[in-house]
Amino acid sequence: MIPVQEPTDADAQPTLRAKRLGLHTQHQAVVIMRTDCHVCRSEGLAARSQVLVSTGNREVQATLFQIEGGELIALDEVALSETAWTILGVADGEAVKVTHAPTIESLASVRRRIYGNRLDASAFAAIVKDVVAGRYTDVHLAAFLTASAALPLDEEETADLTGAMVEVGDRMRWDAPVVVDKHCIGGLPGNRTTPIVVAIVASHGLIIPKTSSRAITSPAGTADTMETLAPVDLDIATLRRVVEAEGGCIAWGGAVHLSPADDIFLRVERELDVDTEGQLIASVLSKKISAGATHVVIDIPVGATAKVRSEEVAGHLAERIGAVAARFGLTATCLQTDGSQPVGRGIGPALEAFDVLAVLQNANGAPDDLRRRAATLAGAALEIGGKARIGEGTRLALETLAEGLAWKKFEAICEAQGGMRTPPTAPNVHPLVAPHAGRIVYIDNRKLARLAKLAGAPEAKAAGIRIDVRLGQEIDKGQPMLHVHAETRGELAYALEYAARSGDIVKVEP
Repeated sequence: MIPVQEPTDADAQPTLRAKRLGLHTQHQAVVIMRTDCHVCRSEGLAARSQVLVSTGNREVQATLFQIEGGELIALDEVALSETAWTILGVADGEAVKVTHAPTIESLASVRRRIYGNRLDASAFAAIVKDVVAGRYTDVHLAAFLTASAALPLDEEETADLTGAMVEVGDRMRWDAPVVVDKHCIGGLPGNRTTPIVVAIVASHGLIIPKTSSRAITSPAGTADTMETLAPVDLDIATLRRVVEAEGGCIAWGGAVHLSPADDIFLRVERELDVDTEGQLIASVLSKKISAGATHVVIDIPVGATAKVRSEEVAGHLAERIGAVAARFGLTATCLQTDGSQPVGRGIGPALEAFDVLAVLQNANGAPDDLRRRAATLAGAALEIGGKARIGEGTRLALETLAEGLAWKKFEAICEAQGGMRTPPTAPNVHPLVAPHAGRIVYIDNRKLARLAKLAGAPEAKAAGIRIDVRLGQEIDKGQPMLHVHAETRGELAYALEYAARSGDIVKVEP
């Protein structure tokens, strides 16, 4: 009789050697193994399987892709994408185990939502917890976001999602009776008021710890623009130090652990090009609550090609924001603003930064629309904070700009965040000229945003558009309406081709 050796744990779960492949997958954890790998065969792993890669007390859930033979990967190796490599924190050649990923229980709630059922607080809490833990693939995330759009979140669900997003992250608290924040609903190119508002408000001694997102569907988010002026990747300790020293900051929300689910959702929303009401409100308010705000001023631009198309929709959105915010002890002040045309002259990170600097420095030719919009929003915050009487906040904000106090405070904030930078400029610039003489009667915000993105924004910081005209302006034939800025000739050519076939981006009426 031949003795049978009992299998050991090592036999049951053989290890592989980790290999860094240098594969960039935009936040998705991906691993690559050979089709003839013994682990793939014994575990029954196939391409696009969800796998759990672990070593010691560290693990990452990832999507598996496979190759046939070759020299890229040895039989006893598993190649990790940069995201998976960073999360796992391994060294080249370190032993890891690869097994099937555990069942994700919260996906049952996503399927319920797909079939038209409402979810409760516990369901949202489980979903968001799994999302932050990296258990959801982009397919799972897209399914959840789509299900939340096809049957829009009601007020109760929006509040439950907001609370779930707050609970999975850190939460800051400040020793002040009033902590102000500010947000813009978006959809309006060039509307880069945040750095100006923060500088004005902080210069009057109010606390305004502003965390901002990178672009979702636009050519630049506040964090993208601010990054051309100063570091924005602040951890919580640095953010607190900056705010305690200067009263305010403009930091990237993704660098801190405040509402960490938000940047994950935003990344997929960017790819889907969707931004639904419930998700938008949960995104905005979870960040404000996590940052310790007691009051928030929200800019809602309204226009035919803005994100919010009518005053009726804006009024409904403001009502819903206020109701959900109140559940968390947060007071929201919503202002409807003109969304008929871009704000300022620049569209794209660096071009918008130059507009911000011009307003703060009281430069000749600084865009007056950006100055006045920022002053209106800052004025509302000054009134909330008791620094201005009701109805006098805008005037005080304009005086703060004119006297140079806001610029001085902005310089101090930039230095506290790591030092002020000079925004880059694009080497390739091309004008789009008026086809005939006439008056500017229409500007398509969505097409302008698309044009700026095709020119390379926001990834290429210097890319974007410089607007040369305003609604109602008279223009001559051949006069530039806008200039396209690109860092490469290829991106410039691609943007110009889109401009040629897209119809009227800027409409001139004879």
